[in-house]
Amino acid sequence: MLKLMHTHTPKRVFSGLQPTGNLTLGNYLGAIMNWVKMQNEYECIFCLVDQHAITLPHDPKQLRQNLLTNLAAYLACGLDPEKSIIFNQASVSAHAELAWIFSCITPLGWLNRMTQFKEKAGKDRENASLGLYSYPVLMAADILLYHATHIPVGDDQIQHIELARDIAGAFNRRFGNEYFKLPNAITHKIATRIMSLQDGTKKMSKSDPSDLARINLIDDNDTIAKKIKKAKTDAIGEIYYDKENRPEISNLLTIYATLENKSIEEVSAKLSGFNNAKFKDALSELLIEKLSPIRTNINDLVKNEDYLLSVFESGKEKANEIAAKTINQVKEIVGFIL
Repeated sequence: MLKLMHTHTPKRVFSGLQPTGNLTLGNYLGAIMNWVKMQNEYECIFCLVDQHAITLPHDPKQLRQNLLTNLAAYLACGLDPEKSIIFNQASVSAHAELAWIFSCITPLGWLNRMTQFKEKAGKDRENASLGLYSYPVLMAADILLYHATHIPVGDDQIQHIELARDIAGAFNRRFGNEYFKLPNAITHKIATRIMSLQDGTKKMSKSDPSDLARINLIDDNDTIAKKIKKAKTDAIGEIYYDKENRPEISNLLTIYATLENKSIEEVSAKLSGFNNAKFKDALSELLIEKLSPIRTNINDLVKNEDYLLSVFESGKEKANEIAAKTINQVKEIVGFIL
């Protein structure tokens, strides 16, 4: 049996978002803002996972536009193509190839435990696509294809990182080869998960039917102020954090604290004596201050499609350098003739 050991990069990050709509404040605070900081500490690979985006019905023209707009948002938020590899998943065919190989060693029982499939498929599970059911296997391929060591994720994705570790271990055992090392999840303490402005128990989502539930990174100042003004709170006149009993006000406090780069305790003390209206005014001002430059940059970048396509092309070439080596070695281990 062929023995291959991969020489691992000490610290390599992989993460990505689905291009299923405009990126939101939740994407920024929960993911991208942390990615920007990581660029100076890790070798970083950031992807727009367009193959994951087609697990539900989609409009092809809108998907292409979302890819360009989301790339513009990545760049506007501070991701640097000179520091990080930035590309779209479908441009590197090894993702799908490795996913197929992994699907042949992944027990159905492991996938049956994935809670996100149950949530996304809902009551219509019999009509859900195979892609939606098996997309955690593709996610494992995304990560392991690059031998990523650190995976920044929200709490809702921890189960999928655990599955990626299980699949890596299953591959190594099946072929008697310690080829894949196990990736580690990174979660960030404050803004792991930003919630809906209309329901503090639900994650802020690009796909929420109500646009009032989210702040889009391309929202203008008036829209931001309107959405915060209409954000759900409660009848208690004080501002303090209590996630269990006051999920909506706690979510707004989390947003404020993360934008200020301060702890919940610090901002709670700062906002002592504020009522809901005064707090919402302060939060609106802070959001407008922080998001206006990002929105301006996005609007400028989307006008330059040639530049955005060149960033994708450069990222694809760099990603393929790593991916091609991995998939060829995996094929040799499996026994394929190349």
